[in-house]
Amino acid sequence: MVEVSAVGVTNAILMVYFAVFMSIGVAANIFIAKYIGANDKDKAKQVAQQSILLASFSGIIFGILTLFFAADFLRLMGAEESVISAGTLYFQIVAVPSIFIALMFVMGSILRGTGDTKTPMKVSIWINILHILLDYIFIFGFFIIPAMGIVGAAIATVVVRVVGVILLWRYLRLNQRIGELVKSYWTPNKQMQWDLISMGGPAAGERLVMRVGQVLYFGFIIQLGTNTFAAHQIAGSIEVFAYMIGYGFATAATTLIGQSLGAGKLDLAKEFGKLTTLLSVVIMSILGLFLFISAGWIGQFFTSNPQVINEIRIALQIDAFIQPVLAVVLVLTGVFQGGGNTKYPMYITTIGIWLIRTIGVYVLGISLGLGIAGVWIAIGLDNLFRAILLWKKFQRNEWIHEKFKQSASSLSENG
Repeated sequence: MVEVSAVGVTNAILMVYFAVFMSIGVAANIFIAKYIGANDKDKAKQVAQQSILLASFSGIIFGILTLFFAADFLRLMGAEESVISAGTLYFQIVAVPSIFIALMFVMGSILRGTGDTKTPMKVSIWINILHILLDYIFIFGFFIIPAMGIVGAAIATVVVRVVGVILLWRYLRLNQRIGELVKSYWTPNKQMQWDLISMGGPAAGERLVMRVGQVLYFGFIIQLGTNTFAAHQIAGSIEVFAYMIGYGFATAATTLIGQSLGAGKLDLAKEFGKLTTLLSVVIMSILGLFLFISAGWIGQFFTSNPQVINEIRIALQIDAFIQPVLAVVLVLTGVFQGGGNTKYPMYITTIGIWLIRTIGVYVLGISLGLGIAGVWIAIGLDNLFRAILLWKKFQRNEWIHEKFKQSASSLSENG
């Protein structure tokens, strides 16, 4: 259990790292899609190389911090000394080479920005298969390789990330929309670096806000009892599959809208926003129907405890009604990002998570005694709040950053 806790606490800290690296990727996707749409391959290439530079620098910085402060970070998370002892080495092995994590995020986003969404998916599938194989070999031992337990798991993770970076780099070099890289573009460009940071910063802020919010309302859920917390965690893990669908459409929306705005096609950009949102709502509603019908037996795959199974059923049946609303939130966030407006989703996520969801969990789950049902109703209310605000803003054409709108209008007039 100590080793499991060590991995869990480490992964919670790594979520902060991921938020920063992901934000650079989001910014790279936005700008590259915009320049590809404007048929400015040279500028797209420059953004790609500058984002790789920024990712490398941030990865090195986080790696150095991990090397010297790994134990302190674990202690800040409230880990016990036994967990810190087991977790420090694991944390250092997986996070000192953070440059590979950063490069995987950013190079995958660069490819998506060019319109190539298949390659990052293929690479992800292959490295996950490799990860499973290496985990078995390094954790339990095989032939001349000794069993290394938690250290082996860390080594497997690093090897997989290195392989992922090599594969993505290879595909990036072959990408026709980026083409041959230019040596001079590897020189740091302060203005472009700042543009990437200022565009991606709010995306990182949104993720960090969500993580901090989770810590707050998780504390309330724990008060409902171990079984309820376990049921919530399992239901959340099942819902991840729905999130993957929503994020897929959100990524498509960001790229298509960025390219349309780059080409000066404002009306087409909005149509893409409506279409991707509609498709996501339809598919996630169908998934919601499946969750509602099958909620009674899905929990049996995760536990044999009758109380936990019943609470998983309650959570998933409520979550079934949340799915179409969640689809709107996820995809419209991608739409706003494609339009260069990364701040608004961060603002409403802060209000939604910290106020509506956190307070809702306490009032509905604890004060009114609704338990797990109250928790998931609060989650639904948070998503409904954000969906309504995002949709209203989208309908009023306030989802596009002013600079993006001006450049798109200018191109449209000239065309």
